[in-house]
Amino acid sequence: MKLEGEIGKPLPRIDALEKATGVASFTTDLKLPGMLHAKVLRSPFPHARILSIDTAEAEKLPGVRAVATYKNTAECCFNSSCSEANPPAVPVEDEQIFNRELRYVGDEVAAVAADTEETAKRALELIRVEYEELPAVFDPLEAMKPEAPAVHPCFIGNNIAGMAKLPMGDLEKGFAESDIILEEQFKLPVAKHCQLETQAAVADYSASGHLTVWSTTQSPHPLKNLLAKLFGMPASRVRVLNPPYIGGAFGSHVGMSGKAEPIAAALAMLAGKPVRFVYDRKEDFIASTTRHSGYITVKLGAKRDGSFQALYLNAVLNTGGYANAGPDVTAVLGVTNISIYQIPNVFYDGLCVYTNTTTAGAMRGFGNPQGNFAVESVVDMMAERLGMDPVELRLKNVMTPYAPWLPPYPCATCGLAECMEKGAQKIGWADRDSLLKNPGHGKARGIGMAAGTHLSNSWPFAVEFDNAYLAVMEDGSANLAVGVPDMGQGIATTLSQVAASSLGIPMDQVSIVFGDTASTPYDIGSHASRTLYSAGTAVEAAGRDAKQKILEFAAEQLKAETGTLTLENGMILADGEPRMTMGEAAHLIHRANRQIIGIGQTVPFNAPPWHAHYAEVEVDMETGQIEVLHLAAAHDVGRAINPDIVEGQIHGSVLQGIGYALSEQIVYDKKGRQAQDSFHKYYLPTMLETPDIDVILVETNEPSGPFGAKGVGECGLVPTAAAIANAVYHATGIRFHEIPITEEKMLEAIKKKACK
Repeated sequence: MKLEGEIGKPLPRIDALEKATGVASFTTDLKLPGMLHAKVLRSPFPHARILSIDTAEAEKLPGVRAVATYKNTAECCFNSSCSEANPPAVPVEDEQIFNRELRYVGDEVAAVAADTEETAKRALELIRVEYEELPAVFDPLEAMKPEAPAVHPCFIGNNIAGMAKLPMGDLEKGFAESDIILEEQFKLPVAKHCQLETQAAVADYSASGHLTVWSTTQSPHPLKNLLAKLFGMPASRVRVLNPPYIGGAFGSHVGMSGKAEPIAAALAMLAGKPVRFVYDRKEDFIASTTRHSGYITVKLGAKRDGSFQALYLNAVLNTGGYANAGPDVTAVLGVTNISIYQIPNVFYDGLCVYTNTTTAGAMRGFGNPQGNFAVESVVDMMAERLGMDPVELRLKNVMTPYAPWLPPYPCATCGLAECMEKGAQKIGWADRDSLLKNPGHGKARGIGMAAGTHLSNSWPFAVEFDNAYLAVMEDGSANLAVGVPDMGQGIATTLSQVAASSLGIPMDQVSIVFGDTASTPYDIGSHASRTLYSAGTAVEAAGRDAKQKILEFAAEQLKAETGTLTLENGMILADGEPRMTMGEAAHLIHRANRQIIGIGQTVPFNAPPWHAHYAEVEVDMETGQIEVLHLAAAHDVGRAINPDIVEGQIHGSVLQGIGYALSEQIVYDKKGRQAQDSFHKYYLPTMLETPDIDVILVETNEPSGPFGAKGVGECGLVPTAAAIANAVYHATGIRFHEIPITEEKMLEAIKKKACK
């Protein structure tokens, strides 16, 4: 697309030098005068009740300044995801800072603040707790049975934390009119974010009664309101900020960072000194949110010509010990995966179920990768039953703009067909059978694909609005203030590009303040692939508001009509002729006792991004090892504000999708203990497992997005696992209904097939 100001340029990230030289500041870098260090005692049982807790010996230990338990902290119930569902829906508030009933191995029992971490650790050993161990349940299907132990009291059904039912058309009629019906069940694993910076917070409670919390949160403003509620304070006396950077997140810091913020704050209030609480990596694995595991059933009906008639999608997701974002994840899984194709009759039936495992919450893709693996596997199976090419079948049913679909907003733009066609060309789809089926030497090659869609924010399912202001300085430069954090995705850069382009000045004339509730207006945060799309609409509005005010002032000075003036690249033009620089106009405005402040206050729309991934794999038939050789990722991004940053987001999420498909999982033993609690045990893909990744950007110029942009942050993870699984089937003829497809599973399946 044509460049528009700074839009479409691969400009360097504004944080690049700070991070490359190691001077960028993160929560774990903060040191305040007199700062104490916190450690937490965690439950050794998956389900237990605290009968008594004695902290006297811990409090006597020299260097211990405070001990917190359920006895001396707020009993207020909350939801740590800070989810704000639109009425009449309400969030499930089932958490407390410390609970008397413990619901997974790692649940918080008590916390200590001491002069050193070593002292805090010793103090934990001195806390005496008497537990009553309770029956536990670890599988969501088992948990729903009437005889299963109740993790929480639930009115919908035993251990059911939430449900989503999304119908369109007549499902029974659709299946009756189908010539072929396939029904398959799939199993999904527990997966972890594995962000570099663990959950962390530093809290300071001043003598004047103001609470300041620096943390890794992705949601500073919503978290500020929640902390104010927990501690009975006016929200105006609570400040939450990033310091300013976050070392990765992928959903792990949506709302609270684990419980780092309320625990650090509670200890700071008790001790009268600042407190820093940083999760170690084991705590990150066992006591902060995971991706939802569970079971998905897909029933798909089609005519013999390949036209889809009906889709039934059922999901039973494991939300662990507390609801967190589970009900929302359950809903998003359905909305996104019944909307990929034009199917006249659909029904989604989703359940979110408590178990005595680590709480599941937001993770990149927010339920969509789980559903996509199941749906896109069945679409491939349908293509085989029909004797059709998998790409041809998908193109026959592809979504088009303004076609009937279930989400409560129209699909204004859809580049999915173009994504499929360009991805197929890049991977060499036309020759996949003749060239790749069998390379010899005990190995098999195959190519598979999968398609999908996502969201660009959480509207209209949750509270979703944005604010920004852009203050013009005396010299014509501008300060942008916006409440979203930068967690490594480059949003400080892209929002600065939006601000500069909407105002009409070069980007190097814009500075940005972000992720601080004291210096920025309200925004719900960086998640849901929303940050550029949603916050960007407010930034663009603020820039255009400021520009209009400047041009109105300039029109008075130049004795011209406002409509004849434009502001481009820092120059005010009248009928296309340069008349005044931005700096000159700003100085005159200052001398006239004014400052131009552009205000952006928006309730964003929603725009579905689209994507098609193609994976080429090689399977070692003797060892079961699967190697992804090449992955083509074609994405409808609306408009690439900064192509380098967009491609970087897709590269990163594709690699996470490869891990989800082939190696990443947390399993539990019979006592509810997590077997994977470190990077060493978790098996992340490394540079050695990184294939050639070709990113293809399809631009459809979304009318509701800032300069035509859509969300992109989560999308690269969505269809990757399905594309790889379909490629494995193409290579070996073995269909997997469960991921990750580990070497052990692959080898076992190869041997089983050979015995038939």
